[in-house]
Amino acid sequence: MDASQALSQHDTRTNWLQRALSALAGVALALTAATVLFVFGLRVAYAGRSLPGVQAAGVPLGGMTQEQIELALGEVLTYPQTGRLVLRDGERIWDLRPEQLGVVVDVPTMARRALAVGRQGSLVARIGDQLEAWFKGRSIAPLVIFDQRVATQYLQRLAQEIDRPQIEASLSVQGLEVVVQPGQIGRRLDIPATLQSLTPSVARMIDAQVPLVVEESPPLVLDVTEQANLARQILSQPLTLTAEGAGPWVLEPARLADMLRFNLVQDEAGARYQVGLDPQALAAFLEPLAPDLERQPENARFVFNDETRQLDLLRPAVIGRTLDVPASIEAINATLEQGQHEVPLSFQYTEPAVGDDATAEELGITENVVAVSSYFRGSSPARVQNIKTAAAAFHGLLIAPGETLSMAEVLGDISLDTGYAEALIIYGDRTIKGVGGGVCQVSTTLFRAAFFGGYDIVERYPHAYRVGYYEQGPGSPGPGLDATVFVPLVDFKFANDTPYWLLLETYVYGNQLLWKFYSTSDGRTVQWTSTSSNKVDAPEPLYKENPDLKKGDIRKVDYEADGLDVVVTRTVTRDGEVLHRDTFKTHYLPWRAIYEYGPGTELPKDAKTE
Repeated sequence: MDASQALSQHDTRTNWLQRALSALAGVALALTAATVLFVFGLRVAYAGRSLPGVQAAGVPLGGMTQEQIELALGEVLTYPQTGRLVLRDGERIWDLRPEQLGVVVDVPTMARRALAVGRQGSLVARIGDQLEAWFKGRSIAPLVIFDQRVATQYLQRLAQEIDRPQIEASLSVQGLEVVVQPGQIGRRLDIPATLQSLTPSVARMIDAQVPLVVEESPPLVLDVTEQANLARQILSQPLTLTAEGAGPWVLEPARLADMLRFNLVQDEAGARYQVGLDPQALAAFLEPLAPDLERQPENARFVFNDETRQLDLLRPAVIGRTLDVPASIEAINATLEQGQHEVPLSFQYTEPAVGDDATAEELGITENVVAVSSYFRGSSPARVQNIKTAAAAFHGLLIAPGETLSMAEVLGDISLDTGYAEALIIYGDRTIKGVGGGVCQVSTTLFRAAFFGGYDIVERYPHAYRVGYYEQGPGSPGPGLDATVFVPLVDFKFANDTPYWLLLETYVYGNQLLWKFYSTSDGRTVQWTSTSSNKVDAPEPLYKENPDLKKGDIRKVDYEADGLDVVVTRTVTRDGEVLHRDTFKTHYLPWRAIYEYGPGTELPKDAKTE
């Protein structure tokens, strides 16, 4: 095919296509014109009325006016008046119509929306809406209004029935009666949360049961029944406190009521009231008891058996104790909580250094290291009683290595109550009757035992004048080796400065006081000297009437003594080493003899009387 033929065919095809397109354009114009005519026809035909295909709540609204639509919808959208909303709080319910909570259906607005279909927007949009309503239908959604101001007012009135304050349970005592205030769980209607719970059902216009949202605030303690019963039990009878060797002490219910406390405690298990007696009030009661209940630990007492060379138990050891006030308070409250009303007090115990099972070998006691006697011929029965009583306080006593013995501490209270009698004593520069006369016989004998045993003399005071008893008997060292004790002002002390325990034994045979030391000799030796000077003769005797004596009876109760200055020196050595070098100086005042006589007794010529 040549070029001219090809060009001719191309032109033919182009013309055909143009003619086809022109035909199609004509058809489209014809259809559009028809549609426009149809749409405008509908609008003209349905002027002031809803277009066909518009419906709401299942009601066809096509062709209805505003008034007709409102009437038609008002007949079917009755949820605010006929619906049911049930509010529940536990077992309580409130059955309401939605309109009571401010629920309404806005029918007028729904009608206006129905009439607006196909009449709003651009021409294209209006045509589209009209065609959609005609062919597919257009549904107007119900317009539900939930006026929460109305609902809030209703719920606020409801809250007056529901809300209640939180109340803590409490306990108190009036007289002997336990008064209980029960606890209460606090409750508060949460109105915003309740409104939020109501909204979904209201929006869907469905009946519903809606739980009220109530916030609860439980108290720390709700029920105190158990604690009240415990308090009543505590006050049901007296509380008796006991202790070995003392008491009992009884606290009557009225006293317990004053002490009763209810303390709120919180821990991992929760909160509760702890019922018990006030620790401070109990402490105020117990603390004054402590001194009388205190007991110092005391070593067992022994005597040395010279045959077996072992210790024979003389008196069991005493375990020391002090009142443990905090532990006693804890025990009292714990026992009361268990329903019991008799409580032993609690103590802290201290074991003595030497128990009942101690042996001579353990203590280093192997032999008699000192034995010293003094004599008291002519002593009154009262003086002899005092000597025996004081000496017995030291019999079997142990002194630890390095320990200092205080006679005043061992003797303690010297009184009629502790076994002493009234006898003559030296008081200042006079001899008078007093409780404990004769105790210095014991202190003097102990001083001499410590002196000749080579022990460290820590504290010693001489008598104001020479006492004849202390210069009696065989082996008397003479003046200058006496020691006075006047508890608690004047004491005699010596120290056991050996590495062994020291056991003291005292014996009274007739008018002799024997003092023995048992220990182990460490090889020390004692050298001593005594010098005297400035002798002054004793004054003339003095006679005193004693109504207890018979007529004609004359009794010598105090012996004359010359005044004298005495210096005693002592040197204690061991293996050539000087352990102690002592000087004991004594200035004795001259002292007259004293006689007592019965009333009406004839006295010697020139006798001096008071």
